[in-house]
Amino acid sequence: MNRVFLTAEEAADALHISRSKVYDLIRNGDIVSIKIGRLRRVPVDAVQDFARRLIEAGEDAA
Repeated sequence: MNRVFLTAEEAADALHISRSKVYDLIRNGDIVSIKIGRLRRVPVDAVQDFARRLIEAGEDAA
């Protein structure tokens, strides 16, 4: 079974950024997250969508 949600730390590792940067991106609405009880989780799709937007923005700038 594939993972559906990541912790902020796992999302940070996947994007090669800090955990605090992930929380900044969540606060700014750049990455979607959900709360499950007291835990904050980031959908895998949200990480992939964010990376895709970065790639597209880079291609537009070129």
